[in-house]
Amino acid sequence: MTHFFEPEDVDHPLTSKEGWAAFVAESTTPSAVPPPAALQRLTEAERAAYDQAREDYHAQLVIVSTPTIRHVAATGRKRILLNRHQHSARRGLIVSGPAGTGKTTAITQLGKNFEQLGQQRGEVLPDSLPVVYITVPPAATPKMLAVEFARFIGLPLPSRFSQVEVTNKVCDLLCTLGCRLVLIDELHNLDIGTRVGAEASDQIKYLSERIPATFVLAGVDVEGTGLFAGRRGGQIASRYTLIPTSPFRHKTEEQRKSWRSLVATLEESLRLHAHRPGTLLKLSAYLHDRTGGMIGSLSHLVREAALDAILDGSEKITKASLERVDLDEGAEQQNIPRARRRRARHEKRIA
Repeated sequence: MTHFFEPEDVDHPLTSKEGWAAFVAESTTPSAVPPPAALQRLTEAERAAYDQAREDYHAQLVIVSTPTIRHVAATGRKRILLNRHQHSARRGLIVSGPAGTGKTTAITQLGKNFEQLGQQRGEVLPDSLPVVYITVPPAATPKMLAVEFARFIGLPLPSRFSQVEVTNKVCDLLCTLGCRLVLIDELHNLDIGTRVGAEASDQIKYLSERIPATFVLAGVDVEGTGLFAGRRGGQIASRYTLIPTSPFRHKTEEQRKSWRSLVATLEESLRLHAHRPGTLLKLSAYLHDRTGGMIGSLSHLVREAALDAILDGSEKITKASLERVDLDEGAEQQNIPRARRRRARHEKRIA
């Protein structure tokens, strides 16, 4: 009997308890690719379902254990243990760096692993909510932050509720639900230079005092936003450890080895029938040049090239197929002459 990949149907955003629960439960571990004889025996409908499942799998692909993910996981786990019996002044983490360097992946994997471990140990009770994940909305106010927590929980709130009422409802419920880890993403959306932004920063500090949980924050280059400046910033700096993220370097042999290991892991996860193992590994220098060492851009490049290989029937990734993938502008701007040449070739093809 042929076993197909099982795609996950997630209808809720990650910033809701339903979406988070689906994220914690999902697995991207693929089944083995059937041999050619088995593929030939598939009916047209079965082959279409098989390819659809592979498309879903490659759209997600594996989460590679990068140095940032390992650092955040190890440090985050220790902070959670240290805070277990703290009644105030709990310690947290701030993950900061350029876009595309794996910040969101790092903190969400911390939350996922923490909740899964708790489930395995029988520490997660039915209807409890050990982890909360929210993003800071643009121009966030203190009330808007509290509403984001309420939205994650699924707590209905009358529009007439004041900031204090929303905050109290959220804090009381999260204490009851046993929340132990709070993940706040897109921290750079806080404009600390404005009164509203400063008050929103104070709201995060207040929530961290009311909710007996470890707070882990992430954002783009947040140390340059004034978050640690002044009296408010001094309080944050005294309680949070900063974990910087950066693109993968490619100058020393050790750095190149680390990058090749990352590429090899992604390549081993591919489920393409005609792909020659080691192809991407031989192109590791090209892949670094193309992506600027950004893990997000590399993942995008490989995943989209894999999808193209399924859709066009080639079932393999080559340098030519990688060149046809349009990356995010941040990655393309890492090498402007290359970007211009690629665009010129593309315009020539469609002319």
